Amino acid sequence: MSRRRASGFTLLEVLVALAVLALAVTAAVRSNALGLTTAETVRLKLLADWVAENRLEEHRARRDWLALGVSEGVTRQGGESLGWRESVTETPNPRFRRVEVQVFRDGAQREGLTRLEGFVVRTDP
Repeated sequence: MSRRRASGFTLLEVLVALAVLALAVTAAVRSNALGLTTAETVRLKLLADWVAENRLEEHRARRDWLALGVSEGVTRQGGESLGWRESVTETPNPRFRRVEVQVFRDGAQREGLTRLEGFVVRTDP
């Protein structure tokens, strides 16, 4: 009498397949989460760049002659609350002032998102 071997997968084969599948799913989820984190970082950096550019261009448009020193504030951009710090310093040319704008997450001044430097010009004689 001949014995027929049952067709199908053994328990060990099923466990190995499940382990491989679990690794693949874990890698896919991690990759997706990393992509979302990167996208959020890029979004915040873009918003911070806009805040810095807006601060500098606002002074230029108003033709402000800024006092030397540091000023700080908070603004909303794209639904985010972003803090900014402007440092105004002298230049060798007395008709120019150097302005450095730093933007950070509100409440996290150590975690700067961007920094922009520019100049304002005194237009009166």
